[in-house]
Amino acid sequence: MMTSQTLLKELKEWQQKIEAHARAYGLDFYPVVFEVLDWNQMNMVASYGGFPNRYPHWRFGMEYEQLSKSYSYGLSKIYEMVINNNPCYAYLLHSNNLVDQKLVMAHVYGHCDFFKNNVYFAHTSRKMMDEMANHKTKIKRYIDKYGLETVERFLDICLSVENLIDHHGTFIKRQKGDDEVLLDEEGEEKEPTVQKLKSKDYMDKFINPKEFLEAQKQKIKSDHDQEQKFPESPERDILLFLLEHSSLEQWKRDILSMIREEAYYFLPQMQTKIMNEGWASYWHSTLMTQKVLAPSEVIDYADHHSGTLAPYSGRLNPYKLGIELYRDIEDRWNKGKFGKEYDQCENMVEKKKWNKNLGQGRAKIFEVRKLYNDLTFIDTFLTEEFCVEHKYFTYDYNKANNTYEISSREFKKIKNKFLFSLTNAGQPILSVIDGNYKNRGELYILHQHEGVDLKLDWLQEVLKNLYALWGRPVNVETRIDGNPKIFSFDGTEQNT
Repeated sequence: MMTSQTLLKELKEWQQKIEAHARAYGLDFYPVVFEVLDWNQMNMVASYGGFPNRYPHWRFGMEYEQLSKSYSYGLSKIYEMVINNNPCYAYLLHSNNLVDQKLVMAHVYGHCDFFKNNVYFAHTSRKMMDEMANHKTKIKRYIDKYGLETVERFLDICLSVENLIDHHGTFIKRQKGDDEVLLDEEGEEKEPTVQKLKSKDYMDKFINPKEFLEAQKQKIKSDHDQEQKFPESPERDILLFLLEHSSLEQWKRDILSMIREEAYYFLPQMQTKIMNEGWASYWHSTLMTQKVLAPSEVIDYADHHSGTLAPYSGRLNPYKLGIELYRDIEDRWNKGKFGKEYDQCENMVEKKKWNKNLGQGRAKIFEVRKLYNDLTFIDTFLTEEFCVEHKYFTYDYNKANNTYEISSREFKKIKNKFLFSLTNAGQPILSVIDGNYKNRGELYILHQHEGVDLKLDWLQEVLKNLYALWGRPVNVETRIDGNPKIFSFDGTEQNT
């Protein structure tokens, strides 16, 4: 169990100074609570995603073992964690020296400003620390009632599909209601109208017998019901569809709802990784170099700051891309390097010297911080000049040489590669298109193939888990080598 520790007097003083400097620069954040932890406590909190009061599950223990071994072998070290909450909670590693603690606190205030003001975090719970504790309490009650093995097995099922949510779902206002019925002008349900055969009054009951009219009414109603698609349009929030239409027991429905709620809480952090880390890095760099650093700390700070921004092996460093793009935006808007006149200028020498001294850079990056996510950030502000300056390129695997090689330095291909990796957080796009497939209550899910293949070995297990949630056969349509293919599971065997 984590025990809170009082900040050392010197750290407390620096916290107050750094907070005052951050607010003076215009950063706006909820109160920040710092706690100092030893490496064991830090790894424990990190294994729970920053929430020490989460429900019990083996994956948190597995994550703790991995973090502990990595720290013990000197392979990795957690310098900071910060939680989107009100107040924000942040953790400092006790063994860090003073310059590292100051850097981390400055970095944290950048994150906290981003959490509070970025539009993609506007729908997240600001009391998630309490809600996580509530989830833990509920799940422990279910464990006491149904047994650890039963509840943990169901948690495994839910966690295997926790990413099957709508990445734009937080901006959709859903209107719950009954299935559509035939209504009259006053909004009351009405009987279907049957077209009678023409006859004289005294022959009507013979030409249009009551049984015939009733049968026609039922046929019209049945045809109307069949025309109503279920769901009416593709539903990308598969977890919501399961919650609303499956026959799960109430305790299972409650747990699935908790997993979905947590998935939506963490979603904006996936959608804004580059922006969020770039913003925090921009401000820790600004605060440290302009307000906080002592002359004797410059070398240590430069060493650790450069380590944060160093390229990752085989993958993108979000800290580096984010901070450099913010700096580029600030420079462009200070100098007026935007708009129709600048874009139409074909003289590269003139464009390089372009400077209208507008001084709008700082205001612009605050605006960007508020309104964009990683996808729109890259799409809007990544320029060819930026890619050239920072030597970006695309690469592919060469089977002949058994090596990765540069494939292109063309700006359009570089940008498309960025956008492709960020669309839907780089995950496959899946939607429920039929909840009554073949009129047998089967679930039919379509993989909208945008270049991201399904992992077929994972798909087999996911199909089984979706079957456990839906209670009836599940079908997933995807494309393999450009050809449509359906994978199904009916509770006994898997079919393709």
